[in-house]
Amino acid sequence: MGTVTKALELLDLFTRERALIGLSDLARLSGLNKATCFRMMTEMQGLGLVEQAGPSKAYRLGPAVLRLAALREAAVPTRDAAMPVVQVLARETGETAHLSHIVGPALRTLAFAYSSAHGTRVMMEDADLLPYHATSSGLAVLAFLPDTVVDSLLATALPAFTAATVTNPADIRARLATIRATGWSETHATFEADVRSVAVPLFGASGACTGAIAIAAPAARVTPALHARMVAGLMRAGADITTLWGGQLPPAVKAAWAIAA
Repeated sequence: MGTVTKALELLDLFTRERALIGLSDLARLSGLNKATCFRMMTEMQGLGLVEQAGPSKAYRLGPAVLRLAALREAAVPTRDAAMPVVQVLARETGETAHLSHIVGPALRTLAFAYSSAHGTRVMMEDADLLPYHATSSGLAVLAFLPDTVVDSLLATALPAFTAATVTNPADIRARLATIRATGWSETHATFEADVRSVAVPLFGASGACTGAIAIAAPAARVTPALHARMVAGLMRAGADITTLWGGQLPPAVKAAWAIAA
């Protein structure tokens, strides 16, 4: 593993719930020794990628990260363009809507919106990384990735987040054919207990899958009527966001969504 990769993996440890990380925790979480962590963080601090804060001198992301994020968003306004669609989806279904995007080998949460219809809702603050095998978003994306990429993503040990998580690659692959045929995926308690989620894939200009949009709700609240609204709303939102991102739906997906509508 190269130095740049190690440094980027240190940055990747920061999340919404873990905005400040001390040196000892960085070493524990990364598996690197403290001296290596200190050297890398010192170099990144000099570049403005991290900074130290508070009496404990814990690290947090620095202003250079914000500048890079702003430049990226200005060049490819993915989040800002899609956010109104995500908010409408949450409002119309009364449940949590969330948007994810492929970043390297990972599927990461890009945006989410809550509905005020219920006091109990599925929370997304600590769900920065969405496992491909255990979430409806992940399965929706897997179904439309090249076989070689799917093989690579399923080649490592797949963790079981709940008793319902499917970890057998053969079983996961068997589900992908159905998802490709219908254009949407669904999971029930595979990532979080008592949560039911439905998702559809999103596509770029070349027709390649770039991410997913999903709705997550407490399972007990998902009636057949709500489920139908979730699927229909996601198909509309998926088509809208794909268009906003300058993408195009593959003919098979477009046809499947047209039939469902």
